Amino acid sequence: MEPEQFSKYERARILGARALQIAMNAPLLIKINEEDLEKIKYDALKIAEIELDSKILPISIKRPFPEKREEMLKRVKEKKISDDKIEEKEVEEAEEIAKDGEIMELATPEDETDGVAEEGEDEGE
Repeated sequence: MEPEQFSKYERARILGARALQIAMNAPLLIKINEEDLEKIKYDALKIAEIELDSKILPISIKRPFPEKREEMLKRVKEKKISDDKIEEKEVEEAEEIAKDGEIMELATPEDETDGVAEEGEDEGE
C-alpha cells in the first residue's frame, strides 16, 4: 500500500509505532548519515517519517469490509381482542417469517403492562 493511500489516522498510528521502535533502539531500515541525523536531532518520529516516505516499512493496514445484509425486517401487527392475545392468523404469519431466518421481535400485551397494576386492581391482591 502506498503511503499516499493511508488515512491520516493510519499514518499517525504507523509513524507512532515505528517511532517507538526506533526510540527503543530498533535498527534503522534506511541508511542515514550522521550529518542528516544531526540535522533532525536524532528525532525518532522524523526518522520514522523518512522511512515511511521511502516506502520501506514492512507495516501494512488491514481494512475489513462490513458484512452486507440484505434481509428485510417485517413487523407483525398486533390486534387486541377481548382477552388481549394475538390472533391465530398473525401468530402463524410470525412463525413463517421466523422459519425464513429473518430477524423479528413480537411484542406481547404483557410487555406493555409489566409492573403496572390495571385499573380496579389493588397491588396487594
